Amino acid sequence: MKLAITCLVACLTLASTMPAASATDYPTKPIRLVVPYPAGGSTDAVARMVGHKLTAKFGQPVVVENKPGASEAIAASYVAKSAPDGYNILLATMTGLSVNPSLYSKLSYDPGKDFAPIIQATSIPSVVVVNPNVPAKSMADLLRFLKSKPGSEGYASAGNGTPSHLGMELYKRVTGVSVTHVPYKGGAPALQDLMAGQVQVMMALLPEAMPLVKAGKLKALAVTTSKRSAEYPDLPTVSETGMQGFEMIFWQAFVAPTGTPKDVVSKLNQAIDEVLRDKETRAKLIEMGLDPAGGSPEHLASLMKSETVKWKKVVDDAGIKLD
Repeated sequence: MKLAITCLVACLTLASTMPAASATDYPTKPIRLVVPYPAGGSTDAVARMVGHKLTAKFGQPVVVENKPGASEAIAASYVAKSAPDGYNILLATMTGLSVNPSLYSKLSYDPGKDFAPIIQATSIPSVVVVNPNVPAKSMADLLRFLKSKPGSEGYASAGNGTPSHLGMELYKRVTGVSVTHVPYKGGAPALQDLMAGQVQVMMALLPEAMPLVKAGKLKALAVTTSKRSAEYPDLPTVSETGMQGFEMIFWQAFVAPTGTPKDVVSKLNQAIDEVLRDKETRAKLIEMGLDPAGGSPEHLASLMKSETVKWKKVVDDAGIKLD
């Protein structure tokens, strides 16, 4: 009996002195990187680009798994319910991490409670574009045009609850202008109808719209960032046109399930940050029209919170619900 007790005490003592599982050996198996969109889109491309680099850094495969649907909720819910061990991470966007809680009264996950922020991946500016026949060369001209025809003109969006929808609703709230929302199933068909004159204005993602502007099929009036674009310095910001503080930026970010060890989150943050600062990666992202971001988990946490508050106000004021 004494021998058994002695052995038990020895085992407990040994266990208490052994180091807890940490990021020292992480990862020891493949990492699943879940994307809430089909293969081929910009979010998928970023995931595969970063995943390829992480595979080389970690010596373990980073496998991209596409789980599209339900405005990112399918993928987000899947990762939120996954084991918090660092082997299941999500590349989501502002839609899934900051907008959905306001759009849906019943959401299968809670971004603020179910995820540990890792790092912001990119930011994607938008640009206000109009059909070439619209008599506007500036945001001031556009405002005068829309106010002269209240409710009779339409603006296009990539769909209900998308950045192109929310951005224009923010514009309407700031200016008090009346313009009718015409939602489409994606940015491409929305831009097609804008070129055809079926609608007059759109707040479109810059990478999608500027090739059409360069081709003379659309007119660009202003970018939605707080500072002018380095690539298009002649375009003023919306904020410069009298709507001080106006900003509409679409962003992508990596998160893990809540409970993922902090040192694992830190290791992922450091590795992804290094990838985003890599010259080759930066060049490819910029070529795609994406601005590499990076930063700390705390920065992403703050971004998620502030954007949630900002877009809740817009969604509530516009009465947008997707249930």
